[in-house]
Amino acid sequence: MTEKPSTAGPKPDLGRFGSFGRGVTPAQAAEIEALGYGAVWVGGSPPAELEWVEPILEATTTLQVATGIVNIWAAAPGPVAESFHRIESAYPGRFLLGIGVGHREATSEYRKPMDALTDYLDKLDSYGVPRHRRVVAALGPRVLRLSAERSAGAHPYLTTPEHTAGAREILGPEAFLAPEHKVVLTTDAQQARAVGREALDIYLGLTNYLNNFKRLGFTEAELARPGADRFIDAVVAYGTVDAIAARLKEHLDAGADHVPVQVLTTPDKLVPALAELAGPLGLA
Repeated sequence: MTEKPSTAGPKPDLGRFGSFGRGVTPAQAAEIEALGYGAVWVGGSPPAELEWVEPILEATTTLQVATGIVNIWAAAPGPVAESFHRIESAYPGRFLLGIGVGHREATSEYRKPMDALTDYLDKLDSYGVPRHRRVVAALGPRVLRLSAERSAGAHPYLTTPEHTAGAREILGPEAFLAPEHKVVLTTDAQQARAVGREALDIYLGLTNYLNNFKRLGFTEAELARPGADRFIDAVVAYGTVDAIAARLKEHLDAGADHVPVQVLTTPDKLVPALAELAGPLGLA
């Protein structure tokens, strides 16, 4: 084990917008970089080895890769730290480690998540993972405060600009804040809501998300499957590309540093969709 790292360090700079998804190929990553996006965020609780990171970084020049997120119950801190140092050695400053506690419903080990998360962060400290190169998945006030104290900041998932404003108030001005937001490229409200409902169905059965939605003012009735229009419209941006871009920029206006954009589409249509958004987002 190495000496405990300092909390000091530059705030992550991933540009204003990134792409969030699963299974991004190195070729796609190169195209995403060329469009002006600053990062690709890869979800799905990847294993500790993180072997897919280097091929993406090798195929690009400045693009950063972030995990959204490594699940602390599924990936031990030692191997995760080894992966971080391997990647950092080869591609300094281009990998951001996102970690989180996942969902109570997904693991039998889910006990005292705050204690478990704190312990995991302690171990990352002892293994020399710099605090300014990691972020924490955070929704509620306690974890948001912890993310500011023990990492570069927070990566909230499935939230609204209103949540972003509240998160910024809790985090303070110095912490990094990168809220994910979902997008459907269509002007057909019914089609967008149908796609959104399919993607959101799992989250309407997860306690931590439901609690956060309730804090944001949604009622039990609105959160009952398949989700009321008002709820779907709040967390899934659709309409013209200008309208979608305006919605995403609301997070920046509310205090976000960076917005990972999750386009709800098939893998073959991801880059074309991001290309359509690049101009309105001010990237092209």
